[in-house]
Amino acid sequence: MIICKSEVELGFMREAGRIVAMTHRLMADSVKPGITTRELDNIAERFIRSQGATPSFKGYNGFSGSICASVNDELVHGIPGDRVLNEGDIISIDIGAQYRGYHGDSAWTYGVGSISDSAKKLLEVTERSLYAGLDLVKPDVRLYTISHAIQRVIEDAGFSVVREYVGHGVGADLHEEPQIPNFGTPDRGPRLKPGMTLAIEPMVVIGERYVKTLADNWTVVTVDGTWCAHFEHTVAVTPDGCEILTKLEE
Repeated sequence: MIICKSEVELGFMREAGRIVAMTHRLMADSVKPGITTRELDNIAERFIRSQGATPSFKGYNGFSGSICASVNDELVHGIPGDRVLNEGDIISIDIGAQYRGYHGDSAWTYGVGSISDSAKKLLEVTERSLYAGLDLVKPDVRLYTISHAIQRVIEDAGFSVVREYVGHGVGADLHEEPQIPNFGTPDRGPRLKPGMTLAIEPMVVIGERYVKTLADNWTVVTVDGTWCAHFEHTVAVTPDGCEILTKLEE
């Protein structure tokens, strides 16, 4: 069942989203050569708690971090630790915050110092695919029309769409219905309605789309070792379009 949120619930989600967006701003300022993923995790957790929220991921199914920190060929669910970021790396940071019982969820991929042209293209295409999907979010649109738009941007650029991991509904639970793949046939799937809240999150690989989970049972990496990117926003369907809940006002 897809849950439509009341205006009160959306208010809590707006605040959760604002906290997530502010945490990403801190991450953008903090990601630089020499910092460890654990240090980034500590910065994020301190800030989230200072805002009266709790990290959504901390303890979720046993996950030990407050953020997911996935470097280079790591797609998602990277566990923060002693890994030091080096010049030229890229890091996908997934952040969730729970405020008054409701979650905001957003991921962004950052370059560490100066990065290669291929890495720049990967980040640009992944971000562009996210907004291609968000541009279509409005009432009565079928869900997989959004999935198809994301897929077209990625594959037209010569990159691959990961199939095993998808976006999702979000609200009082971190993961709610519906599942939102980043590939699909347009004009299929459930119709969007005002009050639906969705975490839309393209996950893109330079090489082949195949991924595997490491022995830690969390970190997902590409099978061929090529680099990957992950961008995500939480949005609410409005009567005339969508509101991005995890983006700060300009």
